[in-house]
Amino acid sequence: MSRVKKGVNALKSRRNILKMAKGYRFSRSTKERAANEAIAHAGAYALAHRRDKKGAARRQFNLVINAAVRTEGLSYSKFIGAIKKKNIEVDRKILSILAQEHPEILKKIIALAK
Repeated sequence: MSRVKKGVNALKSRRNILKMAKGYRFSRSTKERAANEAIAHAGAYALAHRRDKKGAARRQFNLVINAAVRTEGLSYSKFIGAIKKKNIEVDRKILSILAQEHPEILKKIIALAK
């Protein structure tokens, strides 16, 4: 079998890795091994933080809903429980938007839940 040298492929993969690590600091942007490690970690953190971002948004929705519902004499948890018992299927994001932009509609939903 003939000998295969991987010069072209190695250069191509190195170039792509260093291109992905552009903007990183110190050896992470210039050395292949450090760049590869940095890219692997960056990908893992990006995935985890996309999940965290969704949770943070939901917590923000809950705060807005709680503040709006408190003015009507309910707590957040009692309001959500009442909505579920009455089978009113409106998610927290929509409730949050209603609380901020259309409070009169939210008041109607609260009246239905009571």
